[in-house]
Amino acid sequence: MSKGSNNPLAAAERADRKRKLLIQVAVAVVLVGLVAAIGIGIAIKNAANNDEGPTPTIAATAPQNPAGITGAITDSGYIRIGKPDAKTTVRLVADLQCPACKAFEAQYGQVLEDAVANGTAAVEYNIIAFLDRASSTEYSSRAANAAYCVAVADPAKFQSWLKTMYAQQPAEGGAGLPDASLVQIARTVGYTDPAIEQCITDRTYDRYVAARTDETLTSGVQSTPSVFVNGTQVAPDQLAGAITAAQ
Repeated sequence: MSKGSNNPLAAAERADRKRKLLIQVAVAVVLVGLVAAIGIGIAIKNAANNDEGPTPTIAATAPQNPAGITGAITDSGYIRIGKPDAKTTVRLVADLQCPACKAFEAQYGQVLEDAVANGTAAVEYNIIAFLDRASSTEYSSRAANAAYCVAVADPAKFQSWLKTMYAQQPAEGGAGLPDASLVQIARTVGYTDPAIEQCITDRTYDRYVAARTDETLTSGVQSTPSVFVNGTQVAPDQLAGAITAAQ
């Protein structure tokens, strides 16, 4: 029997080949769709993971004290306090849950306040949160968030706020201060805008704090406090001399 268009066997073979081809095409389409769906899912997940939330910004119209001390949030996320024409920059890396940072504030905080007041230096407070494990309520992150909340509202009061926060620093291993206490501390130094309370309780800058913390730690910072004068790390007891030498 010749293989022709009327050959039942040949027709069956053609039908089988067509069926297999259609199956292969269908499988390929499903695989392409599956790969695309996975890719979209990964992209969405990465976007969510990379979302730093709101970026804190200090408006040009933000309050300043009579001495002309202003504030800004640097591109690196540091809270910069000082006079606009300050030639020297001090960067302080600190965690508000860190006992050594509290000790630094007690011993050298006035050095920084004086440097800002007399215009010899501006201070960039690199507030991070890596000590959440030292409290049961993520106090480190909540305090760092509060730092941005108050700085954005009124940078002129920031150093006073910082001193008060350290004075009331909770012991490691406990619950940390509740949000109500963070709000009250802000009020005691003059932060009375209701928006600050909402910023603190909503943890508005939580993801921003986490991102800046990761950047700081991966940059090579080994401990807090860490102090840099014009980009060069110095020991705390060398701070005053380094500021003077930089003039």
